[in-house]
Amino acid sequence: MLYAIISEDVANSLDRRMSARPAHIARLQDLQNAGKLVLAGPHPAHDTENPGAAGFTGSLIVAEFDNLAAASQWADADPYIDAGVYAKVTVKPFKKVFPQ
Repeated sequence: MLYAIISEDVANSLDRRMSARPAHIARLQDLQNAGKLVLAGPHPAHDTENPGAAGFTGSLIVAEFDNLAAASQWADADPYIDAGVYAKVTVKPFKKVFPQ
């Protein structure tokens, strides 16, 4: 089943994000290589793809896991958590309707 991992950043998280980004991206690449990643990306702090020093306010990942516990366990091991980037992470089941 698919799960949405919705993360909210702490204030002024950009430097922390940048230092932990390679490890974060590597985990996403592993999901993609396994054919389980639907989409992933950050929420820019401003209405632009490159918010510069304003950084990001959180992230969204939609991926396939065996169950909610497995999705939560994967989310809990995100390098952004260890780096203090995320203030809150919510994991929810997700039903993809479009695109088909």
